[in-house]
This record gives sequence, structure tokens and C-alpha cells, in this order.
Amino acid sequence: MKQGWVYILASKRDGTLYIGVTSNLTERIYAHKQKIVKGFTAKYSVDRLVYYAPFERIDDAITEEKRLKNWKREWKIALIERDNPEWSDLYDTL
Repeated sequence: MKQGWVYILASKRDGTLYIGVTSNLTERIYAHKQKIVKGFTAKYSVDRLVYYAPFERIDDAITEEKRLKNWKREWKIALIERDNPEWSDLYDTL
């Protein structure tokens, strides 16, 4: 079974948020930053990696992604700020 990642992108601090899941975090965030896939993140310039979490199984990551998408916005912001209070782009730390 593949490993998985859940991630949150932001357009800026307190800006538009996007929650995604992937089996290759570095490659996926690169695709968002380069706007390779046309869609929500490209349209709204949502490409700052502000949160990510690893999972041993991609199925568990998918379950967590769905759970986070149902959270209230303030809960998502609290999750981001718990580990990344400055909303720094974490892409360079990968």
C-alpha cells in the first residue's frame, strides 16, 4: 500500500484554502505552483503549502482529507497555526 499525504494550500495568510491528498507531496505541490493542472488552485493562485501530514496508507490520507474538508474554516486555520503560525510556505522544507 502506498504512503499518503494530506495537505493544505493557501493563497496568502487567512486567504483562500485548498485541501488535497496525494501519494507524492513534492511532485504534487510543484504541479500546483507551476499551475500545470488547470482548476481551482490555478484560477485563484492557491499555491502556498501551509500544512501537511503523512499517513502510512493512502486510504487513511483520503479519509483524513474528507474529514478536514468538512471542518469549519476556523478549525482549519487553528490547525495551520498550531504548527505554522506565520503561514510560511513549507514547500522548501520538503
